[in-house]
Amino acid sequence: MKKNAIIFLLLCWANTQLMADDGYRLWLKYDLLSNVTQRTQYKNQVNAIAIGSNSLVLQTAAKELQLGLQGLLGKSIAVNMGKGGKGVLLLSVNPTDEAVQNLAADGFAIVQRNQQWMVVSKTDNGVLYGCFTLLRQVKLGTAFKQQRYSESPKIRLRMLNHWDNPLGTIERGYAGSSLWKWYELPEVIDPRYIDYARANASVGINAVVLNNVNASARFLTKEYLVKVKALAEVFRPYGIKVFLSLNFASPKILDKIPTSDPLDSRVVEWWKNKTAEIYSIIPDFGGYLVKANSEGEPGPQDYGRTHADGANMLASALAPHNGLVIWRAFVYAADPKGDRFKEAYKDFKPLDGKFASNALVQVKNGPIDFQSREPFHPLFGKMPQTPLAMEFQLTQEYLGFSTNWVYEAPLFKECLESDTYAKGKGSTVAKVIDGSLDNHAWSAMAGVANTGSDRNWTGHTMAQANWYAFGRLAWNYDLTSEQIAEEWIQQSLTQHPQTVGIIKELMLKSREIYVDFTTPLGLHHVMGQNIHFGAEPWLEKSARPDWTAIYYHRADSLGLGFDRTSKGSNALSLYAPEVQQLWGDAQKCPLPYLLWFHHVPWTQKLSTGNTLWDEFSSRYYKGVASVAWMQQQWEQTKPHLDQAIFTDVKGRLAVQHREALNWRDACVLYFQQYAKQPIPKPYEKPTRTLDELKKIVEIYQLK
Repeated sequence: MKKNAIIFLLLCWANTQLMADDGYRLWLKYDLLSNVTQRTQYKNQVNAIAIGSNSLVLQTAAKELQLGLQGLLGKSIAVNMGKGGKGVLLLSVNPTDEAVQNLAADGFAIVQRNQQWMVVSKTDNGVLYGCFTLLRQVKLGTAFKQQRYSESPKIRLRMLNHWDNPLGTIERGYAGSSLWKWYELPEVIDPRYIDYARANASVGINAVVLNNVNASARFLTKEYLVKVKALAEVFRPYGIKVFLSLNFASPKILDKIPTSDPLDSRVVEWWKNKTAEIYSIIPDFGGYLVKANSEGEPGPQDYGRTHADGANMLASALAPHNGLVIWRAFVYAADPKGDRFKEAYKDFKPLDGKFASNALVQVKNGPIDFQSREPFHPLFGKMPQTPLAMEFQLTQEYLGFSTNWVYEAPLFKECLESDTYAKGKGSTVAKVIDGSLDNHAWSAMAGVANTGSDRNWTGHTMAQANWYAFGRLAWNYDLTSEQIAEEWIQQSLTQHPQTVGIIKELMLKSREIYVDFTTPLGLHHVMGQNIHFGAEPWLEKSARPDWTAIYYHRADSLGLGFDRTSKGSNALSLYAPEVQQLWGDAQKCPLPYLLWFHHVPWTQKLSTGNTLWDEFSSRYYKGVASVAWMQQQWEQTKPHLDQAIFTDVKGRLAVQHREALNWRDACVLYFQQYAKQPIPKPYEKPTRTLDELKKIVEIYQLK
């Protein structure tokens, strides 16, 4: 019986090794290192872990380090209280340690002293981040190579914004339903919440907004606050604070107060009491995220007040509890003769210096709405007295949902590295948002989360890299897209050198390929109405003029593009003179931004040597061909990838190719009506008619 039992256990173990990888473990796969030499070296470095105090976060750090090292090294590692010794990895919180004196609060150092390795920080959270970094280094084979290694975060608040609703849906979510099972909370704690927190902490994310910015007031009720408390208790050991999006009209909705005027004493008192109630339930609550007077959401302008009036009223309620209010700048009036590009600037620039010290203004990376490419938002560099938080979107609302492969790190980097010239050359967007350009105490970067209930978290396995890249760049925006891609591939997919190289090249080219077959040369906002999927450049009627496609592309018999120079909307004037000079001349404007700022004649010769029409239509054809190239390259990865992941991505690439053909044919045929020129050689005219393609988009819009 004993022999049979052993055989049975071995068979069970073998089956688990053969099980398909469903992507659940993300980049936290602590499987036995295949490099025997490295494994032996690391085994000799660490025999046990010691912690100097019994704090909740430090215990978590030790547990994560123990779990990871045991899996990677294949040896049992004990955790003890004490100072350790040779072969003992010490986790130490010591603000006076000289190794961390010049680091930010969450920074850490991995140092060797007296034949002992230690992870030291000024804070518990810093030690946690150091432990996750050490595990990453062990997995990548770079650990213990320096006697002192240190890191410090460049951004203080590194946050995910969830657009999750009370009934379990996610606005612009493409990976299943909400992670949060509100009707089971607080009694039932899904283990997935813990794994979500682990993943965030592993890349330095330290804050989470749980609910949609189009917020339900229900989240501020006692019924829901105890549910939020349960999640806060899961996240706290991982150094993560919870925030809530709020509905500005909550006093009216919840307690029938006749107004939500932020200067009304009844409203001020209501928010003061509600905020105190929240902190009595969740003592380390982070604060509020607010979408106000945008797309129908209530706000202070309903009462003739400013955004600063609204933000400061909430900031005052939060201040005694050290809480923050983060006020979104995503506002735009419905003006058929205006330019949505300018709206947020018009509302917020005059308010610079009028926000409370615990208020941040959160600005999207571009002036319209998470397009596949946008110029940086003109508010960056123009509000020196106000800390501006960055808002990126990880969920691919305008990037093909979960059927298109788009690695977003190049998009993030493109914005962060843009020069605002606010204080001369080198005044990058990154230096604006990290607070260094204008000496702000608070800095923040937010990513609209792409996580859902799908087993692999993000729908498209490759979209996990966007979550990972956001966290890594929020921690250190100097990392390159290449570095981050290679890290992610080796931790998540494979360490086979040739396969890593193939996948990295695919990742780095994927965003540009998507731009080519959807919105080349700066074309923007021509996607399907409402769901924002597929091409609909012919859209001319909607609830608002700036929700149509023709509002943006301005196609006519002469040319294409939105003139934002002094001869048009003059939106270009919102930027520094150096930026205006860069983008202001249609003959010299970089092609990626050409149609953002200029109405260009169809026959104008571009820097490529082609006319606008020939270059424009060629980009669509090349984009489709590039997706076919992606499919061919992916086939080469099969021998060295988990077959479930390989097959899933292969299928999604096939879908992407079909969708790329739809985009190409729809846009080429539609704009050809204005250009009145033939498809450039050697490309063939689409076999489908424009009417046939319009029917496809109509089907997308059906509910």
